[in-house]
Amino acid sequence: MQALKDRIRAEGVYLGDGILKIDGILNHQMDPNLIKAMGEEVADRFRHMAPTRILTAEVSGIAPALMAALALNVPVVYARKHKPVTMYGPIFMENAPSHTKGGETNLMVAAEYLPSGERILIVDDFLASGKTLLALARMVREAKCELVGVAVVVEKAFEVGRGELQAKYGVPVEALATITYLDEHHIVFEGEEMPVVEVGDGA
Repeated sequence: MQALKDRIRAEGVYLGDGILKIDGILNHQMDPNLIKAMGEEVADRFRHMAPTRILTAEVSGIAPALMAALALNVPVVYARKHKPVTMYGPIFMENAPSHTKGGETNLMVAAEYLPSGERILIVDDFLASGKTLLALARMVREAKCELVGVAVVVEKAFEVGRGELQAKYGVPVEALATITYLDEHHIVFEGEEMPVVEVGDGA
C-alpha cells in the first residue's frame, strides 16, 4: 500500500532494538482517511475468505480492524488488557510478551462475543515476533472458531512472526507494508534494494 509506505518513510522514527515509532500515523495520532483506506485494503484481500467477525487487541489494532469490519459489514471484537467490572461470566484469556512495553500483557475477551463456529479474521497494527497475534489465534481456537487469516498494517519481515503463525496455523498472513530492513538511516520495504553499508577501514 504505497500511501502507507510513503507516510512511514516520511514520519517513521527508528528507536533501536527493532522498534519503529509511527505514533503520528497509527499508534497515537490517526489519519482517518488513511485508516479507512487500510481497512478497505484488508477487506479486499480477505473478502473471499468470508470472515464473520474480526478480532484485534486494544489499543492500536482497533482503528484498522474497525475500518476493515465496516468494509466487510461484520462485527469487530477487541481483546481487553484490563478486566472492567462489566466483564463477567466466562472469558477467554491469553497472555503475550510485549516488546514495546516490556513484561507480559493479558488479553481478555468475554465468551459471549466469540461464539463457537465463527470465521475469524485477526487484524492488528504490527507483526514482529508475532506473540500478540499468536495469543489471539490461541483464543480463536479455544473459542472453537475458525481462524481464516491474519492482517497487519506493518510487518517486520526480519523477525520471526510470520513463520511462527504460518507454522502453527497455516493461514494467509497479509501485511499492508512489509519492512525488510530497518536502522536509524534506512527503512527498506519488500521489493526494494538493501542499502549499501560502508565499512570503515579501521584507520
